[in-house]
Amino acid sequence: MPEQTRILIVDDDPIVADSLADFLAREGYVTATACDGKEALTMLDDADHKASGGFGILIADMNMPRCDGMELLKGVRKDHESVVPIVVTGFGKIDSAVEAVRLGAVDYLTKPVVDDELRLAVNKAVNQHTLVHENKSLKTQLSERFGMGNLVGNDYQMQKVYDLVETVAESKTTVLVSGESGTGKSMVGRAIHTMSPRSGGPFVTFACGSIPETLLESELFGHVKGAFTGADTDKAGKCFAADGGTLFIDEINSATPALQLKLLRVLQEKAFEPVGSTETIHVDVRFVLATNQPLAEMVESGQFREDLYYRINVVNIAMPALRDRGGDVPVLAEHFLEKHCKELGRQRKFGSEVIEALRLHTWPGNVRELENAVERAVVLSKSNEITLTDLPEQIIAAINPAAAAFVASANGQNLSGTSQAIIPALAGGWNPMPLTTALQEPERQIILAALEANAWNRQETARQLDVNRSTLYKKIKQYHLDEPGMAG
Repeated sequence: MPEQTRILIVDDDPIVADSLADFLAREGYVTATACDGKEALTMLDDADHKASGGFGILIADMNMPRCDGMELLKGVRKDHESVVPIVVTGFGKIDSAVEAVRLGAVDYLTKPVVDDELRLAVNKAVNQHTLVHENKSLKTQLSERFGMGNLVGNDYQMQKVYDLVETVAESKTTVLVSGESGTGKSMVGRAIHTMSPRSGGPFVTFACGSIPETLLESELFGHVKGAFTGADTDKAGKCFAADGGTLFIDEINSATPALQLKLLRVLQEKAFEPVGSTETIHVDVRFVLATNQPLAEMVESGQFREDLYYRINVVNIAMPALRDRGGDVPVLAEHFLEKHCKELGRQRKFGSEVIEALRLHTWPGNVRELENAVERAVVLSKSNEITLTDLPEQIIAAINPAAAAFVASANGQNLSGTSQAIIPALAGGWNPMPLTTALQEPERQIILAALEANAWNRQETARQLDVNRSTLYKKIKQYHLDEPGMAG
């Protein structure tokens, strides 16, 4: 929109500069003038730091003292990429025009400037500036969605991950991301791509574990017509599709021996042949691979090629399991809550007992399980506060079977095997009290019974209750079960 576009006019002749500014102001643009390139660069720098925003278009004379038009264009290209230049001169030369266009100018006008020509040039520059602005906005959105900001956690193990991602992103080095399923390996792969010089290229994913063995090579390298039954046309594979960008190969531990051999060559030579073809295709691809199994052990057992292992294990980013960074659970939960509330157009917050339940769960499905639990809670919650009844029952059951029974009761399920005698809140009907208070006595009795059944062996008790030992110790202290006489 013209009223949103600010134009800086640069000419050492103030009469020319003012006349151009007056004309464009009548056209609906906001204008300013400068007498030479140095003043123009200073004004561009200052405008970038003002609330009103920077200039969108620059109209510059080519012949000026101190800093001419060419030097100005070089400075704009270096420090103000979103500014679209138009050059004006009284001495039109083809070589000057070509150089100006190479430096980013969208048009080249000669003096005296004709109103219609100036109007058309500015309209063209406005369209170009809009495209640049939209492209910058899209890149920002991609960075927010797939960049480092999408990796959440304050644990020291995650801080190490952040450092490694930032360090390797700028290079072409092959990266191996290891960790259990659901720890965020694919997010690391995307973050590396988004932060790399290849961010403008494709990011292609290839999951070895989800494709039948007979189709693995075809999916990765492509095939030619007639290569096998059903190959009715030529098909480009994932490796070709990732040319100029990044190829993320997930579950590399599931790759067949034949695929491992071919992949070794691609990693070394960046070349391959489609299935059924003798034509060698060369590609420029950066590889990020992921495994949910320890590859070193697979090498020792003969399940994975040793030479391929050492080829892909250049930089290893180990993703910690969520149970090993329990302090990040509340942070991640709030992050996912904000994300899904925004997507669904809702306002929700966690009740204090929910955060405690999430914190104490062991999360066998890692970050993915946590996000699914939060998304489910946002969808199912009927009020602005998410409660225990909105969480999956296995999360509650893993911490407190009595609490799971209470949640099941709230969801209208059969409680034929549940004893209400140990739940004071339900003794003789409903006795109003906070949910966290109501669940304390059942939890205390369950822990006490488990401890007595295991002769107070805390390690075995923690294993049977499916909680870590530190959680059990906290509960023992909370309920004073380690005090003399309480065990009786």
